[in-house]
Amino acid sequence: MSPAGEGPRLVVLRALGLGDLLTAVPALRALRERFPGHRPLLAVPAPLAPLARLATGFEVADAAPLAPLPGELHGAAVAVNLHGRGPQSHRVLLAARPRRMLWFANPEVPQSAEGPPWREEEHEVLRWCRLLAHYGIPADPRRLEIPAPDLPVPPEAHGATLIHPGAASPARRWPPERWAVIARAEREANRRVVITGGPGEEELGHRVAALAGLPAGSVYAGRTDLLQLAALVAVAGRVACGDTGIAHLATALSTPSVVLFGPTSPSRWGPPPDRRHHRALWAGTTGDPHGRTPDPGLLRIGSAEVLRALDALPEKLHRGCTLGSKSARTTRRPVTPPPSGG
Repeated sequence: MSPAGEGPRLVVLRALGLGDLLTAVPALRALRERFPGHRPLLAVPAPLAPLARLATGFEVADAAPLAPLPGELHGAAVAVNLHGRGPQSHRVLLAARPRRMLWFANPEVPQSAEGPPWREEEHEVLRWCRLLAHYGIPADPRRLEIPAPDLPVPPEAHGATLIHPGAASPARRWPPERWAVIARAEREANRRVVITGGPGEEELGHRVAALAGLPAGSVYAGRTDLLQLAALVAVAGRVACGDTGIAHLATALSTPSVVLFGPTSPSRWGPPPDRRHHRALWAGTTGDPHGRTPDPGLLRIGSAEVLRALDALPEKLHRGCTLGSKSARTTRRPVTPPPSGG
């Protein structure tokens, strides 16, 4: 139980990845406003903690997916399941013995019968706002923006095209040869280019750079933590990436982006339709998002299509402000096709 004088606690479970955290920001803000007298505690994996604090204002407790919650989260006045529909995540929270639960209904957990039904095809941002609305808590799904980290960034990153070729699963990774075509074309169009990556993606980043003829110093994969990566996204002119957490960072930081979708529809995880400075490319097919090879639909997206989408993006002027059309840019040379099998 909480120490004497601490006051009631609001505990929220979202022990998932970067994109999951950022799509829950509108719901998390609504919860803080609805329970202003409660101590807000967010259960997320430790690597996300610095960004979670910046984005939400919650205190953070380290939690692994579906693992028992740490003792400081037990006995909360209110517990909210923003992790999933249960039953496993429901039971994780129930084991922490909160006094009140907000959750989706799941027949395997009879106590959750008061919750709203789960809708499988719902956009992830809207899902959690609808959950709260069911309990009389208004949540505006447009409140996705987060503040940029107050960190120094290298001058070459300002206004650059930031290319992030990695993704959590091979099914969502466009081939590096094709990313190299994009990087080379952007460079030839007088754009600075930086290449980023998550843990373990250093080799991929350097391969893209080498294929594109970029210097090794343009690769930031393996050289940034999550806050530093967010700082790079915040100052970039545009982002090109797959369906991964970096895409949600671009939305949250108002940086124009082109996002490539393969096995998953952008109607569920893509930039919200009102975000007109983002472009989602998708061949219209679905598959296994955890597959071990690039999704066939993802491979149907060609380099020329990506470059056209980049050209259509507005120019980013400053934080949260964009023009309606791109500024003058050097005419592109014809796109060089990727090597056979790319």
